[in-house]
Amino acid sequence: MHLLFIGNSFTARNDLPGRLAKLAAERGHRVTHDLISAGGASLRAHWNKGSALEAIGKGRYDHVVLQEQSTLPIRNARRFHENVRLFIEPIRASGATPVLYLTWARRNAPATQRALTDAYTAIADETGALLVPVGIAWAAYLAGHARPLLHDKDLSHPSPAGTYLAACVFFAALFHATPVGLGCDVAGVSGAEAQAMQQVAWRTVSG
Repeated sequence: MHLLFIGNSFTARNDLPGRLAKLAAERGHRVTHDLISAGGASLRAHWNKGSALEAIGKGRYDHVVLQEQSTLPIRNARRFHENVRLFIEPIRASGATPVLYLTWARRNAPATQRALTDAYTAIADETGALLVPVGIAWAAYLAGHARPLLHDKDLSHPSPAGTYLAACVFFAALFHATPVGLGCDVAGVSGAEAQAMQQVAWRTVSG
């Protein structure tokens, strides 16, 4: 499976693509990946720069993952939807499947998850893009577990554990298989905590 990720530090922090590839390898799947990332970048910024569209046009990817600037879907869902629409046709023309990376609310503003979820779900329904509901899984895990911390110290970016949970959700969504039983080498995360994250990831995707 060949993946292109387009986003910012929510994807780049802790190397989400590499973490996903490592999980996939445990089940015999070979995943290669490229990342086009810029700190704080919106999808519109990537579109205007042109390098993302150029990469898509080369036509060598199975899936192209779009990750919007973390608060734009909350502040301006219409603009977010416009940004996604820019990419859908070029992605499909290249032979790839468009994927939407539904991100999470900031730690001090959990109520904003609803707006994020609604904005991503609406554009996924409209375009037929594959939705990877990472933010929904985060909210579900946080509702029942205090540890490990999913947010980094800035209350926004993912901790290594948060990236691990995100990778489990991606694994479940892309391979239509449970991540339960996969390994976890994240420092400070126990086997029981890893299993709980895997279970939440699978319930979120399969449900």
